[in-house]
This record gives sequence, structure tokens and C-alpha cells, in this order.
Amino acid sequence: MPIRTVMVVDDSATDRHILAEMLAGGGYVVIAVASAEEAQARVPAERPDAILMDIVMPGKNGFEATRELRASDATRGIPVIVCTSKSQPTDRIWALRQGARDVLVKPVQREQLLQAIARLG
Repeated sequence: MPIRTVMVVDDSATDRHILAEMLAGGGYVVIAVASAEEAQARVPAERPDAILMDIVMPGKNGFEATRELRASDATRGIPVIVCTSKSQPTDRIWALRQGARDVLVKPVQREQLLQAIARLG
């Protein structure tokens, strides 16, 4: 399935804007949300083709949200890429164990982001 719509989940307005601009410049439709809870509420109705998930957020973190999205029959098929400032190998391993398909470390370069999204499709 080709990726057309990407949900960006990040509590930082600056990071949401930067990531959304990179994705829009690559031809993707972007849905930007500020929390894991907002993402989980909107994903069933919005049905993005992929999710770009931050980890460190107030409330529910991205690890929890990714695990819950992967556990639900309604959202299990939506690939998640974790995009985080956490750069330790254990963070990458944990993200993948929660169900993420890839992990990108901030600051993300435009080509790196677009290539990661393209690999999902």
C-alpha cells in the first residue's frame, strides 16, 4: 500500500512544524497532533497510512502509544516510525519491540525521513 497520509505525533510545536514541512514537501498529506492521547483518539477516524511518533511526551509516551496501536485490531496495520531525541541503542531496541517499524533520531534530515517513509510503502 503506498503511503500518502502521515500522522506526526509530537508535543513540540516546532518539531511538528519541521517534520510536517519535510513531509509535505515530499508530497505527503500530514495530520499533526500534539500528544499520544490525541493520536489514539484520531487514528481510527483519520486512518493515516503511517505514523511518525515521538517518545518523550507528557502523559502517555510514544512507547506506550505504539504498543497500544499495534495491539488494536483497528490500528495494527498502520506502520509506526519512532522519531525521537533518545539515541541510545536500548531506546532503538525497545521502540522496535513495541512494534515500531523504524527509528529515526532527531534532528532528522529531510532525505532520511523521506527514505524511511518510502520504505514503508
